[in-house]
Amino acid sequence: MNRHQNELINWETVWNLKNMFQIIIGVGMAVFAMKGFMIPNQFMDGGVTGISILLHEISHFNISIFILVFNFGFIYMGYKRIGKTFAVQTSMAVILLAIGLLFSDIPPITTDRLLIAIFGGILMGTGVGLVIRSGGVIDGAEVIAVFTKRRTGFSNSEIVMLFNTFIFAGAAFHFGLETAMYSLITYFAATRATDYVVDGIEQYTSIHIISAQHDLVKNFIVNELGKGITVYKGERGYLPGSFDVKQDCEIIVTIVTRLEINQIQESISEIDPKAFMYIQNVKEAAGGILKGKGHAK
Repeated sequence: MNRHQNELINWETVWNLKNMFQIIIGVGMAVFAMKGFMIPNQFMDGGVTGISILLHEISHFNISIFILVFNFGFIYMGYKRIGKTFAVQTSMAVILLAIGLLFSDIPPITTDRLLIAIFGGILMGTGVGLVIRSGGVIDGAEVIAVFTKRRTGFSNSEIVMLFNTFIFAGAAFHFGLETAMYSLITYFAATRATDYVVDGIEQYTSIHIISAQHDLVKNFIVNELGKGITVYKGERGYLPGSFDVKQDCEIIVTIVTRLEINQIQESISEIDPKAFMYIQNVKEAAGGILKGKGHAK
């Protein structure tokens, strides 16, 4: 695929009804979290949201101005680094967020600081996650990690955390240490909620199995569970005290949801108590035989 093709906007993705619905609901939840929980109590979140709340409290300018100004700088970075479709999806989400914050009138839901931190964070994180599932982001600061990772050598999470450290330090200086600490709870709750919405309860997981009873294990996974497998040829042995002892083996790999892990581990342990298994998280999986997908063609 050439550069010109990479820069084309996928309008089918942009105007997909499911994506539009997720953006609208996600932005609505974010507006409700900010106006009903966070802003009235000076609670912060990370990224552009946190910066906007902080500057809104200091300057008393409308928070929608900061949301638009700061986000569009990051959206341009995302357009250069990720693509036009991402930039359009994110622009839609940011504009809707600014409009929602400008025109909505939501009274404070509660005055309990812990409830504000937890439920404000969960609502905010859920809204952010829904927008991410649509193909954009509601907070352009997430683009920083993508844009700077190669230049700095830090991981995405390290870059985002460094960025947010300055925000929470500003919150501690202006609002007091206690409010900043509660804001950290808000941020943590939002992050966990976002991860849950993006990955879902059925996040895919890769299980690698090495067993002397490999035929029985393969039969169980394929014929009883209805899962697809991949088999690698390898060697086992090389143990301390018997390093020269080795034998051929089969490494069986299957992709399952995390809800199925315990069942599979217990069943394989019954087939072969000495089976060796290790598990890896899978960010995304498609094709093959997955839950609800059927056979690949």
